[in-house]
Amino acid sequence: MVVLAFKEGDLVVFADHRVQFLQRLARGGRLCTHWGYIEHDNVLGQEPGSLIETSVGKKLWVFYPSLSDYVMKMPRKSGIIYPKDLGIILMWADVFPGARVLLGGVGSGALLIAILRQVGATGKVVAYDVRQDMLDWAAENVAAYFREVPSFLELKLGDIYEYQPINEPQFDRVILDVPEPWRAVETAFSALVPGGIACSYLPSIVQVQTFVTALQEAGSFGLVETVEVMMRDWYVAGRAVRPEHRMVGHTGFLTFARKLSCQG
Repeated sequence: MVVLAFKEGDLVVFADHRVQFLQRLARGGRLCTHWGYIEHDNVLGQEPGSLIETSVGKKLWVFYPSLSDYVMKMPRKSGIIYPKDLGIILMWADVFPGARVLLGGVGSGALLIAILRQVGATGKVVAYDVRQDMLDWAAENVAAYFREVPSFLELKLGDIYEYQPINEPQFDRVILDVPEPWRAVETAFSALVPGGIACSYLPSIVQVQTFVTALQEAGSFGLVETVEVMMRDWYVAGRAVRPEHRMVGHTGFLTFARKLSCQG
C-alpha cells in the first residue's frame, strides 16, 4: 500500500464540516485562523485525513484539495464558474481525455483548470482572452494547481469573436464564457469538427435567448438545449432530516449545441 504522506510544497486543505483553508506546505510555515494557528512542520509527514489541532485546541482535518476545494478557494479577480456548473459542462459538452478544446474567455481560471484536468496531456486547450492581465492571472492559478503551466495549454491574447482558424487544428469542443456568444457562432462553426459540441455559460436568460436565436438562424447547429443547475444540501442528524435553509441557486445558464455537417 502506498502511503501519500504530506511533503513540503504540497497543496493541502485544512477543513472542518463548514470551513476550508487552502495552503501550500512549507517548512516553518504556519496556518493562521480565528481558531489559533497550525505549524506546517506538524503536518509534514502526516497522511491525508489526519486530524491536527490548532494552538487553542480546535481540530481540523488535512486533505489534498479536491478540484472543487481549489477553485472555490483560489485567488480570483473575476467571478468564477461554480463547481456545480463545471461538472455539467464537462459531462454535457462531453469533454474527454485527449480532446482538443477552444476556450473563449479565461476569467480567473476555474473553467480552464477543469478542462485541462479532463483532457489531460494527450489533449490540447487553446484559450483566448482580450485582457492580458486575466491571461496572466489564470496562468498563475493553473500553475499553482498543476505545479506548472501544462505544455498542452496555449494562452492567446485575442478576441474570440474575431477568431481566424489559421495554423490551428479543428477542435472537438468550443466553450464560451463571454458576454456575447452570439458573435462567436461563426467562430464555433469554423473551429469545430463536424458533430463537435459548442457550449456557452451566461448569467442572463436574455443573453441566452439572443444566443439560441443566433444558433437557430445560422442553421449550422442542432440539438440546441439550455439548462440551469440548482444545488441544495440536506441536513441529516439522527431522526432530523430536512433540506438546508440556504442553497446554491442561480449562477448561470448553460447552452449546448452540435455542429451539423451541412446547414439545415
